[in-house]
Amino acid sequence: MRAGPAVTQRQRLTILLSMNVAMVATLIVVGLFSRSLGVLAAGSDYVADSAGILLGIIAVTVREHAEPTSKAPTYVAAINATALLVVTGFVLVAAGDRLLHGTPVIQGLPVLIASALAAGVMIGGVFVLGTGAGSEDLHMRSVLLDTVSDALASAAVAVSGAVIYVTGRYYWLDSGLSLAIGLVIGFGALRLLGSVVVALRLGAIRGPDPEAPLR
Repeated sequence: MRAGPAVTQRQRLTILLSMNVAMVATLIVVGLFSRSLGVLAAGSDYVADSAGILLGIIAVTVREHAEPTSKAPTYVAAINATALLVVTGFVLVAAGDRLLHGTPVIQGLPVLIASALAAGVMIGGVFVLGTGAGSEDLHMRSVLLDTVSDALASAAVAVSGAVIYVTGRYYWLDSGLSLAIGLVIGFGALRLLGSVVVALRLGAIRGPDPEAPLR
């Protein structure tokens, strides 16, 4: 999406928050019904992301109206990365347990539909943020990382749902993909957390004016 000059960080984050919240209930309900760890993990991740985005909106608002050089968005990036690591930990433990002790029968069709829908919504979220969001500040970088990761994870889960639906077998794919996705997201979160630590130690505030238009 090519944003107009009036599209600020706060406005983009508000749109993305509404997109995340809209998917939370759908993913959790479908995950419970289908017994898909991948879909449940996505739903839990969207809850964590929604909380992080909401804190980000508050932080950006503070920066806009109180202190232009506020480090609040950088602190929110740290919270966001930590929340991602917590969710990743739960996913890895659950996926490992299923792989070791057996995966239950999974309903492939609802997994395919819900995950494909979630992937499409998150791809839309990437366009809402703009590909240049990663260079604005650490918080926007963390949000962009979350959104891209969510889109890729949902697409992968949709593929596993399609395979399970067509074959009626290979239920372990759901847990295997959840494990792989968790490792990828966890690695990204660790890198982000490292960047936050460096920025706070150096006192660096990255990024232009939050009111600057998206390019």
